[in-house]
Amino acid sequence: MAATRLIPMHVGKGRSLEKSLKAKIEYAINPDKTHGGELVSSYGCQRETSSQEFYFAKSRYEQKTGKIIEGDVIAYQIRQSFKPGEITPEDANRIGYETAMRFTHGNHAFIVATHTDRAHIHNHIVFNSTTIDCKRKFKNFYLSAFVLQKISDLLCLENGLSVIKPRPYSEREKRTTYPKYNGFRDDIRNSISIALGKRPVDFNALLLELQSQGYEIKRGKHIAVRGKGQKRFIRFRSLGDGFTEDDLREKLEGINRGAAPESKQPSYMDKDFDLLINLQDVIAKCKGPGYELWAKKYNVKNVMKAILFFQEQGLRSYAELAERADSSSKRFGELDQTIKASEKRLDEISKLRNHIINYSKTRDIYTEYRKSGYSKKYFAEHKDDIMKHKAAKDAFDKLGTKKLPTMKELDAEFQVVLAKKRAAYSEYREAKDNMTKYQIAKYDIDRILGITESPEQNKTKQQESSR
Repeated sequence: MAATRLIPMHVGKGRSLEKSLKAKIEYAINPDKTHGGELVSSYGCQRETSSQEFYFAKSRYEQKTGKIIEGDVIAYQIRQSFKPGEITPEDANRIGYETAMRFTHGNHAFIVATHTDRAHIHNHIVFNSTTIDCKRKFKNFYLSAFVLQKISDLLCLENGLSVIKPRPYSEREKRTTYPKYNGFRDDIRNSISIALGKRPVDFNALLLELQSQGYEIKRGKHIAVRGKGQKRFIRFRSLGDGFTEDDLREKLEGINRGAAPESKQPSYMDKDFDLLINLQDVIAKCKGPGYELWAKKYNVKNVMKAILFFQEQGLRSYAELAERADSSSKRFGELDQTIKASEKRLDEISKLRNHIINYSKTRDIYTEYRKSGYSKKYFAEHKDDIMKHKAAKDAFDKLGTKKLPTMKELDAEFQVVLAKKRAAYSEYREAKDNMTKYQIAKYDIDRILGITESPEQNKTKQQESSR
C-alpha cells in the first residue's frame, strides 16, 4: 500500500530561485533521515549537485524560449508513504524511482530520498519542472494526482504489496465536527479549574496557585490576570458564570465547609453547578492511602476518558450532558426505525413487482389449465408457472385492494423509499457513535457522582438482602 501526493513547489519568500531549490532538495536528502544518504537515488542529475543542475536547466530554458514566468512552479514533489512493516527502505527507494520514471516518462531529472525517521517509510521524490532538454516544462494536467496514484498502485501490485481499496465518495466519512477554538479566557478558565482541584483555602490561595502556573495577577477594584501570550490583563468578571470573583469565593467557601447548601434538587442539577470542577474536586479528595481502592472501584481510566470527552464537547453542566445523551439516543432510535421501515417497504415493493411480472407471464398458461378442467397431466407439464401464478394471486388477495399499482408507480415509490433509506444511512453511523460516546460518558460520571450504582455494588446489595 502506498499513499501518494503531488505537491507543486515555488520560490520561498525572501529567497532566490537557486536558494529555494537548494533548501527543498537538502531537506529531502537529509542524511539523518536517509541512513547517512544511502537511501538517495537520482536520474538525469547527480544527487550532490542536483539543485545546481536544476537551476542550470531553468536558465537554459529561459535562454532558449525567452519565457520568464513570475511565480512559476520550480519543481514538483511526490510524497509516497508505505504501510508500516510491509516494505524495506531499499525496496521503497526502488519503487519510488520506478514511480518517478513512469510518471515523468524519463523527461525530467529527479532525486528519490527514502525517509526512515517515522513509523512509516516514505519517499520524497523531487523532479525538475523543466525537462532535461530544457525546451518544455511539466504541465500539471487535470487529474494528474489520480494518474500518479494509479501508477503507484500498479507498482505496488507488481511488487506484492497491498493496495488501498478506493471507496465511492458517498461511503467516505464526512467531517461534521471541528475542534473548538480556545481563546485566552478558555485557557484561564481551565487553569482556574486545575487550581480549584488543589483545594485552595481561600481566594488569595487560588491566586497563588494561578501565579505558580505562570499567570501575572493585577490587584485592585477588579482583579485581573495575564498569562503567556496575552497583551492585556483579563478581569475575572469577564470570564463568565462560575468564574467571576464572587462566584469563585462562594465556591471556595462551599468546598472548604465540606458540605453544599441544602436544596430541593440534587446539587449536580443546579444551574451554577460546574460539573468539570466538581469532578476534579471529587478525584482530588480521594488522593491518599485509599486511592488504589477508589481507583479500582470507579475504573479511573474510564472516568478520565469521560472527563476528557466532557472538556472536548465544551460541556459544563450535568443538565447539558443528560440532554445530549438523551437526544443522541432518541436520534439514533429514529434513524434505526426509519431504516428498518424503509427496508421492509423496499422488500414489499420488490416482491409485489415480481408477483405482477409472474402473474402477467403465466396468465395464459393458467387460463389453459382451467379450461383443461385442472388436468393433472397439464399441471405436471406446467407446474412451475402454475405455482407462480397462484402465489401471485394469493399475494394480491392479501393486499385487499381492488386495483393493483402499476409498475411505473411501484418503480417511482421504490426510488423515493430508497433515497429516504440512503439519507438515513448517511447519518446512522455518526448518530450511533455519538449515542455510544454520550451514554458511556454519562454512565461513568453518574457513578463517580454517586447518581447511580455500579453493577458490582448492586450485586453486593442483592447478596446482602438475600441473607
